[in-house]
Amino acid sequence: VEPANVPTLEELEAEVIKLKQLRTNTEYQRSRKLEYPNLGDFADAYYWSQRGDDSKMTAWLAQVDAVKAKYPK
Repeated sequence: VEPANVPTLEELEAEVIKLKQLRTNTEYQRSRKLEYPNLGDFADAYYWSQRGDDSKMTAWLAQVDAVKAKYPK
């Protein structure tokens, strides 16, 4: 007699398929994270942007946009 809380082989296989699909669907997030410019550069860009020089922020955002384009959702 099997206990009621033990999943069947079919349930386990279905869960593996579900988890693999979830991993595939979120791969772009892991890839982006590795290539985004660092937040220290963002802080510096923000500082200068608040003082009227948007050139660093524009460059930082261009780097982010490039990563997003490389790894779309």
